[in-house]
Amino acid sequence: MTALTNLLDLDPAQLVAYCGELGEKPFRAKQLQRWIHQFGVADFTQMTDLAKSLRDKLATRAKVLAPAVISDHTSTDGTRKWLVDVGQGNAVETVFIPEESRGTLCISTQAGCAVNCRFCSTGKQGFNRNLTVSEIIGQLWMAEFALRRTKGIEGGPKGERQITNVVMMGMGEPLLNFEPTVTALKLMLDDNAYGLSRRRVTLSTSGVVPMIDRLGQECPVALAVSLHASNDALRDSLIPLNKKHPLRELFAACQRYLEFAPRDFVTFEYCMLDGVNDSDSNARELVALVQTGATAISCKFNLIPFNPFPESGLTRSPNPRIKAFAQILMDAGIITTIRKTRGDDIDAACGQLAGEVQDRTKVQERMQKMAEYQQKFGPNFGRLVEVEG
Repeated sequence: MTALTNLLDLDPAQLVAYCGELGEKPFRAKQLQRWIHQFGVADFTQMTDLAKSLRDKLATRAKVLAPAVISDHTSTDGTRKWLVDVGQGNAVETVFIPEESRGTLCISTQAGCAVNCRFCSTGKQGFNRNLTVSEIIGQLWMAEFALRRTKGIEGGPKGERQITNVVMMGMGEPLLNFEPTVTALKLMLDDNAYGLSRRRVTLSTSGVVPMIDRLGQECPVALAVSLHASNDALRDSLIPLNKKHPLRELFAACQRYLEFAPRDFVTFEYCMLDGVNDSDSNARELVALVQTGATAISCKFNLIPFNPFPESGLTRSPNPRIKAFAQILMDAGIITTIRKTRGDDIDAACGQLAGEVQDRTKVQERMQKMAEYQQKFGPNFGRLVEVEG
């Protein structure tokens, strides 16, 4: 029996080619794409403006299948987190962050992560596998229409879009799963699918230099870089990938990327680690790094309060230290924000997306340790504290 083609795996050009194989004209691909990605329809019999002969072909040869939802939790602040099944004992997490003027979806691209940054709990569980296109775009497809159903909003372009921004900042390193990630990005941007602006889609990378260049050529979107250190020695200790692609190489790639990017700056993410990377001298070193010499670049900084977990051996910088650090950057004329923490009561905050993936690094044992730490140090250990102003 022939395996069914999952149409969520196909970008616009691939869907045109697929329809061609079925003996159909290119405009049928656009119709199909609108039914799937704008109306959220998975049942071909409901695609009423398709010829019955095409619907019959699709019924025996194709499917529209996103990963199954294992759990669905909503935080007290409105943040919503889905745990989705990607098979073979693996699961990833997708997080929706509602704000007054926008709704942002944080999407995963891998089950686990091979980069193993010292401050990230996801990396500590090990790498399981890359996600397919349908598993990546399927998170957006699932979330958009789940949110609409919750609010009673109809499918289709006339219904109010719930997800206005996408960040590839969930589990995994997107640029180490390049082709599926870029195919998903093309669907997000296509007017017959989600029609998102390139400025409203952000890809976050720990610094895979060759793939940053390739992304600039194939599908430039807004770029965020997990920087987290002000010099190579410190970054080597926090992000092992830096030994392969040190800061000078990384900044050169970012400079090249800006020639094609939809925004005229790169966002640098900086996790605030007490006594490790949060001193005044670290802040001044960052200023020199981004404003002088070969590494000078147009940028903004997003300071992230660390989410503690037992194995890291790290703790969060105190709020006054974070504010003082930010002030040095701002006094130098660098746009700097301190990330407000969201969804920490459902473990949906930055760096907490460990998920219920295969237990390659004793996740259950680590969770038991966390409970012990909370008993010893109080219930707020490992939780985020919102930084105001």
